[in-house]
This record gives sequence, C-alpha cells and structure tokens, in this order.
Amino acid sequence: DVNLANIVESIKIAKRDGCRFRTGPELEITGYGCQDHFFEQDTFFHAWESISAILNTDLTDGILVDIGMPVMHKNVPYNCRIFLLNRKILAIRPKIFMADD
Repeated sequence: DVNLANIVESIKIAKRDGCRFRTGPELEITGYGCQDHFFEQDTFFHAWESISAILNTDLTDGILVDIGMPVMHKNVPYNCRIFLLNRKILAIRPKIFMADD
C-alpha cells in the first residue's frame, strides 16, 4: 500500500531528524478522495490494519505520531486523528468542524 509506505517513510525521516512529533494530512491512510468507499466496511478495516502494521514496529517509540484516518463508531463514520506513541494508541479525535460547515 503506497499510503502506508509513505507514512512509514515520513515517520522514519522525522525520527532521523530528531523530531518528537510527526503529523500527517487529513485521511492520509485511505486518501481524501475515497468518496463511495467510505460506505464500505473494508475501507475502515484496512485503515485499522495499517495502524496495526505501524504499532507492531518500533516506529512510534519515542515520537508522537498523528495520523488521519476514517473511524466507524456505532455505524457512524468519522474523520479522525489517531495519536500513537510507544506502540500504543493514545487518543482518537474526531473532526468537529467539516469543510462545508
């Protein structure tokens, strides 16, 4: 997956350069232009697979990583920020204000 590979590379560069915080764009795991795919469960499942792949490495050791991805909660999709540190999820933060608001 190209998006996951780009995220991993971005984290590696941030760590190499001594950063303690790395943030990425909105919906960076799935890409912003998924449109109808946001109605498919597989899109959400794949996003969590990507988070798992990152957490199962040392990538988040010593660096706070902020990743944008869709999250389904109680059958409602949310555009969220996932905060990772030391191989754990610290927080999931849904977007409050949408572009059309």
